[in-house]
Amino acid sequence: MSLYFLCAVLFAIGVYCILTKRNLIKIIIGVGIMEYSLNLLFILVAYRMNSRSPIIDEEWLSGALPPITDPLPQALVITSIVIGLATKALLICLAMRLYEKYGTFDITEIRRLKG
Repeated sequence: MSLYFLCAVLFAIGVYCILTKRNLIKIIIGVGIMEYSLNLLFILVAYRMNSRSPIIDEEWLSGALPPITDPLPQALVITSIVIGLATKALLICLAMRLYEKYGTFDITEIRRLKG
């Protein structure tokens, strides 16, 4: 249960970074922290104690069925990591373009210089 709480704390740290920081790079890092906490939570929910990998072998076919870990959450987390990587790359490109145009990563300064 404490691992779920730690995932919630990690998510809260990411939300804090997004809401309170004015630097675009720190906001992107907060988005990454939130994504990692959700991936970790998803894997923790799918984990089963004393289970084995979902590979069909002779032992499984013979009828001795130990608990098997569900592979679907693992596949979804891998997909989430790839989508998160693309999202962060887009955010970094956007931050670089804003820096080229305004010369700063500070959101309040960018809003003031808008036009």
